[in-house]
Amino acid sequence: MKKALLTFVCIFIASIVLAQVSKEEKQVLLDLYTATNGLEWNKQWNVEQPVESWYGVTVENNKVIGINLLFNNLNGTLPVSLGQLKNLKKLELSFNPISGTIPAELGNLLQLEILAINGTAISGKIPESLGKLSNLKQLHLSSNQLIGTVPESLGNLRQIEVFNVFDNDLSGALPQELASCPNLKQLMVAENNFNNPSDFSVILLSNSGAKLDLLNNSPQIEPAQSIIAVERDENED
Repeated sequence: MKKALLTFVCIFIASIVLAQVSKEEKQVLLDLYTATNGLEWNKQWNVEQPVESWYGVTVENNKVIGINLLFNNLNGTLPVSLGQLKNLKKLELSFNPISGTIPAELGNLLQLEILAINGTAISGKIPESLGKLSNLKQLHLSSNQLIGTVPESLGNLRQIEVFNVFDNDLSGALPQELASCPNLKQLMVAENNFNNPSDFSVILLSNSGAKLDLLNNSPQIEPAQSIIAVERDENED
């Protein structure tokens, strides 16, 4: 009996020791570390230690589910291999001097709930592939150098609650389908060059149940209703 118990204890301890993030996921994190000059980060990773101990990395059941490197001096471009972290639920990289473009491969992160890349030097277009993020609840891409239009595919984000592209150089029409997303609570699109923000806000407010004062052309929002940030035409002043 004692021998059997000792064997069980040894197996249990061994399983704990062996349980770890896969080599593939660890390599993706190392790609990020290398591509963004990890040796200059404010809080660096000791890559000789288990991934679970790395700053800003959340691991659950030996899977990387969260990366939060806010204000950590990531300087470089985002590696396309980030799209291989299939269990990732949160990617927070805001307020770092990241450059380059948003990898289209992020559209492979089907478990992602929060994508935040605010206040960086990211440029280029928003990838259409982000429309595949069916579990995405928050999209934060404010204060970057993004150009082009908002892809129609983002109207497929049925779980979206916060849509934030404030302060870029985006243009064209906002996807009307986005306004009908049932959970959308915050829409921040000012400081761009959209041609239909007023129409979009009316649709969103109508869907949210908020009251509209159409005569004065000024939407009235009751507590707990949608929060809207839209562009104004300076010629109206």
